[in-house]
Amino acid sequence: MEVGITGRIGDTDWVERWRAIVRQRSGSAGHADPSYWDRRAPSYARITRDRKDDFLRVVEPYLSPRKTLIDAGAGAGRHAVALAERLEWVTAVEPSEGMRAQIPPRDNMTVIASTWQDAAVAKADIVICCHVLYGIEDAVPFIAKLQASARDRVFIMLREGAIPHPATLLRERLTGGPGLPVPQFSDVFMLLIQMEIAPDVTFVRYRVVNRYTDMDEALNDCRTLIGSDWDETRARTLLEEMLTKDGDELVFDSGVALSGIAHWQPRES
Repeated sequence: MEVGITGRIGDTDWVERWRAIVRQRSGSAGHADPSYWDRRAPSYARITRDRKDDFLRVVEPYLSPRKTLIDAGAGAGRHAVALAERLEWVTAVEPSEGMRAQIPPRDNMTVIASTWQDAAVAKADIVICCHVLYGIEDAVPFIAKLQASARDRVFIMLREGAIPHPATLLRERLTGGPGLPVPQFSDVFMLLIQMEIAPDVTFVRYRVVNRYTDMDEALNDCRTLIGSDWDETRARTLLEEMLTKDGDELVFDSGVALSGIAHWQPRES
């Protein structure tokens, strides 16, 4: 499928801007570590399982019992599993073994162990991609494949704002300065415009509360995101101040997050 690229919009080449942000982050710390999501999977599943982010409300008008869906980067399956109850079939594509282990089985869901770029999937009516693009340097072919795989609708969800995670505040306290830039929803929106895709946009707000079984789990969750600036002793002291006790869990309330959802009817190839 051919993808139109219009070049710069104003003074900015949004394709190159995206690449630069992802490259800068991947050279330091975080999601570029292939084992990161395997280690984080149990705590991530607990945190997100009951999170109400209104994504399903935005997808709702496009659902029917005879439609199919692909979840590109399904994580622990919170969207894929919920949507399987409303659709004929769901294909969940997830590269992390740890994350796949958290996905509850469903009779009408296939789980594919692959990155989206390498996944061999048949077309579906709907394709969704939620909070995946942050670490994808070559976003244009990734998005082009999302579009080429959908018959009716494509949905991309991304945050606008800082990562709602204790590592964000912890990094500031360890280093005395802000963290590295993160790709934002506004970046992907402009990237889509440069790709000659004009999506509808819906914003959602939702509270993010990070929960840990113990301090070691919290430290492991933050360590990779901070990378070379990590100081184990200071980090433990600071996290002890930042986290609060809730029953048997340690909790960090990240407040209300803002995410944008870009969605559109795909062009015919």
